[in-house]
Amino acid sequence: MAQRFKITIEYDGGGYVGWQAQDNGPSVQETIEQAIHAFSGERVRLTTAGRTDAGVHALGQVAHFDLKKKITPHQVMAAVNAHLKEAKVAVIKAEAVDENFSARFSAARRHYLYRILNRKAPPVLDHGKVWHVPQKLDAEKMHAAAQALVGKHDFTTFRSIRCQAKSPVKTLDRLDVERLGEEILFRVSARSFLHHQVRSMVGTLKLVGLGKWTADNVTEALEARDRTAVGFNAPPHGLYLIRVEYREGQTPA
Repeated sequence: MAQRFKITIEYDGGGYVGWQAQDNGPSVQETIEQAIHAFSGERVRLTTAGRTDAGVHALGQVAHFDLKKKITPHQVMAAVNAHLKEAKVAVIKAEAVDENFSARFSAARRHYLYRILNRKAPPVLDHGKVWHVPQKLDAEKMHAAAQALVGKHDFTTFRSIRCQAKSPVKTLDRLDVERLGEEILFRVSARSFLHHQVRSMVGTLKLVGLGKWTADNVTEALEARDRTAVGFNAPPHGLYLIRVEYREGQTPA
């Protein structure tokens, strides 16, 4: 009988085509599946909490898989990481879970962080890890405008045309914007998101920070339910999936 394992994963999304396995380059999913096969001899298919795009990073991505091989969670983590030494991916935690656990469907809330480096000089150590915006941004105005997006809304305006979600209606639990030194940080939480929703909201709030838009403009864009009502998406390399929250009782085996 197979054992289901839940793994928490950290990765640098640069150099990957995203989480999901694709034909046009290496993916995070494929990289981990190959590592699991290398030590177990079994072909597994990972189910994930969120399919991050190319360039998006993760500090706490979650996935699950079933394995027939008799092995402990600690051994799973060590064995997978031993085969990921050349990759920008690591399993930071492994747990044995009940067969009813789903990394995707058991998730109660997903938490994202978006980082803007707001200074004249470009990033060096954080190159590829932040969105560099040299023009001065007003974080307080951005935060105030962001509150119009919190709650249950039709987010069609902030949805990718390639989004496969059945409904554009989502409930945004949190969208906080704050300045921390030279960085402006966006902390975003919801049970689920539309494709490109976070990046689209950040791109729109940048206009507020520059003084080109007001809070009323953000509300009008939301109510328009029209993708052309916003200008652009923030680039993927400033976005991090930092944590996935699960309902109590959905993790231990």
